[in-house]
Amino acid sequence: MADLPLGVRPCSLAAALDVLGEKWSLLAIREIGYGVHRFARIAGYTGVSRDILADRLRKLEAAGVVERRLYNEHPPRHEYHLTEAGRELFPVMLALSQWGDRWAVESPVLVRRHSCGERVQVDLVCHHCGRPITNDTVHAEVDGVSPAS
Repeated sequence: MADLPLGVRPCSLAAALDVLGEKWSLLAIREIGYGVHRFARIAGYTGVSRDILADRLRKLEAAGVVERRLYNEHPPRHEYHLTEAGRELFPVMLALSQWGDRWAVESPVLVRRHSCGERVQVDLVCHHCGRPITNDTVHAEVDGVSPAS
């Protein structure tokens, strides 16, 4: 196969990072997922400045990850809630937290337990065959051609 010119590779990961790939966006999603819905409390629990948080929440709302709900008319005040797209980030957030527990902090602060009582561990397995998903067991292709070709 002839060498193709290099170019920016179209990628769903890149598109997702355009929406989510910033610390304050992910921390806002974390707090909303914990049930913290009001702007001031989200700002307080994340440590983000109000102007940056307002910008990130606007972007997340425009992307359909969060929605605003009016809770006070005079003055107008809104709460922030996860949409279906936002709720589907839960396993991603768990996986990032699990990675952080192992590689980014000396001692994990938060223990996550399943309703069965055991510690939560995110494991990726093939939905079809049940075998582990690793870098060695997955290959990517575009129209039947590997992007590495």
